[in-house]
Amino acid sequence: MSRTFRYPEFEDPQIRPRYTGIPTFFRTPFQETASGLDIALVGVPFDGGVTNRPGARHGPREIRNQSSLIRKMNPASGIDPYALAKIADVGDAWVEGPFNLEQSHQEIEEFFHDIHNSGALPVSAGGDHSVTLPIFRAIAAERPLGMVHFDAHCDTGDDYLGSKFHHGAPFRRAVEEGLLDPKRTVQIGIRGSLNDPDIWKFSHDSGMRVIYIEEFFERGWKDVINEAKSIVGTEPAYLSFDVDGLDPVYAPGTGTPEIGGFSNLEAQLMIRELGDLNLYGGDLVEVAPPFDPTGNTALTGATLMFEILCVVAQSLSRR
Repeated sequence: MSRTFRYPEFEDPQIRPRYTGIPTFFRTPFQETASGLDIALVGVPFDGGVTNRPGARHGPREIRNQSSLIRKMNPASGIDPYALAKIADVGDAWVEGPFNLEQSHQEIEEFFHDIHNSGALPVSAGGDHSVTLPIFRAIAAERPLGMVHFDAHCDTGDDYLGSKFHHGAPFRRAVEEGLLDPKRTVQIGIRGSLNDPDIWKFSHDSGMRVIYIEEFFERGWKDVINEAKSIVGTEPAYLSFDVDGLDPVYAPGTGTPEIGGFSNLEAQLMIRELGDLNLYGGDLVEVAPPFDPTGNTALTGATLMFEILCVVAQSLSRR
């Protein structure tokens, strides 16, 4: 429907009052495919890989809603991602067979294959962390990616309750499938109680750099992220952020919270340093609205997804 606006700036939907419009990520345009885009914003409403508390399937919808609070430019970095890249919300990688985990991953992979084949880079919101494996299958088939991974857990476990594809194992599977280069992978914020002292042994044995939370606080965020950048280097890389990497005072709405994590500001400061990397995508996962009565975790997730979008756009513009 055409309309003449009293204020010409309202021709841009992202400038209109933030309580208006149909929710998309950051009030970007919606389009059915990634054709013609530089960066595709994607929801992955799937939590069939959780090992305990479900609910992350509702994450993308709430993140979209809370993302209406986020304006166009990042004042800290000066980045306006929309000035650097053509960006739109391409909807959800939803699955038709959610009761079959491996079939679900295949459907998610096919959705991201279409994005990859269009030439766009994906920035997505999950969903549980198992969804990063089918994303890797779609975008890393030509060469393995390095990764900066923020999380309370390494997610390099093995079989659990009869499955090797749950949210505690995607990066072990990605290494085994030749999609992730463990020697260019850094995992930041690892902590929490264990049943098996060797549960993250694969990370160490394969060559991943695991930065436990105690080391993080002893050294400080700046030193840690500088080391991460030196390890990942200049080859293609990915950024994966699990909100349980944050202390649950900032993000209680998640399936596996672990106290003693880094803060929202520390997370923002670290992400902002990663625009120098050769990023080919990123994700924000494990926002579980049923455990998020105030909506604060979804707002945190949306804000960090925006930070990821900014550095992916920055990296793309440098190429």
